[in-house]
Amino acid sequence: MAIDTNVSYFKEDVGKNLYRKKTYYTLCIEQEVLAKDKEEADNLLGECGIDHSQINNSITETKDGVETYMVDADYTESGDTEYLGKVVYEDTEYAVEDGDVEIDSSAEEVTKTPYTAGEGI
Repeated sequence: MAIDTNVSYFKEDVGKNLYRKKTYYTLCIEQEVLAKDKEEADNLLGECGIDHSQINNSITETKDGVETYMVDADYTESGDTEYLGKVVYEDTEYAVEDGDVEIDSSAEEVTKTPYTAGEGI
């Protein structure tokens, strides 16, 4: 019975053994987003993640006769969305006029966007 493999073999390889080994890696992706509140951030971050079309044999090394048979990525878990800071004007005389902004980690987080008249609830 023939074996499905990506390893090339020729008559000079008669007598050699074919081996396969699965190795599991933990991949951590940390993403950031500017959003009006944590709910919007969670929604935006939930729409992003791994581009699974990029998870393929090209992320592995091929050398010394070693070929990659399969590459896969599975979701395991996520941490909580963490507040890092707020975009604010710099504390300089002409910051507003000049558009000079920074991220202030000590600025208070808006936990829920306030209701604006005319908006649906």
